[in-house]
Amino acid sequence: MDACFAPTETQWARLDRFADLLVAENARQNLIAASTVPTLWVRHIADSAQLLALDEREGGGLWIDLGSGPGLPGLVVAILSERPMMMVESRKRRCDFLRAAAADLDLRHVEVVEAPLERVETRSAATISARAFAPLDRLIDLSARFSTESTRWLLPKGRNAVKELALLPQAWQSLFHVEQSRTDAESQILVGEGKIGAKQRGKR
Repeated sequence: MDACFAPTETQWARLDRFADLLVAENARQNLIAASTVPTLWVRHIADSAQLLALDEREGGGLWIDLGSGPGLPGLVVAILSERPMMMVESRKRRCDFLRAAAADLDLRHVEVVEAPLERVETRSAATISARAFAPLDRLIDLSARFSTESTRWLLPKGRNAVKELALLPQAWQSLFHVEQSRTDAESQILVGEGKIGAKQRGKR
């Protein structure tokens, strides 16, 4: 875990339990690549936890995690903070896992929404994250209606962050900058702030 995090004893226990639940469920459905299981703590848990350091604003507010899948970063963030967490996932088996894991870990501030994002009721998000959801332009287009002037976007994009950002309309590009991942020297995170409105969408 990154040195900037100081999990409590309860949080450490929940992270450890989550790791066990994730590995066990991965044997039943493909949540993470089997090749990454030996490096689970760095590759997935610390990689998710680092997003909290990119949004340390007072007061928190609703965090919406898109395409939550195995609960990365949603469940990790929920374990390490009291932020209300809404995890959006369209696949039933993955939602079943997310609900069971949240109940097992006693994360009462977690809500799992089982639906394609297009069918999710619009809510104002303080933070929007997506670790492996969709190409950047489609991701932003689908989630723009959840954004406000103060929304923080946290979008891990691996090695292609700069390339994907360059393909966006200029109005979108201006909201984002690139941060280096603390867990992978070859990965980057797109960090943005602000509302994407109808007038911005599609402009180049």
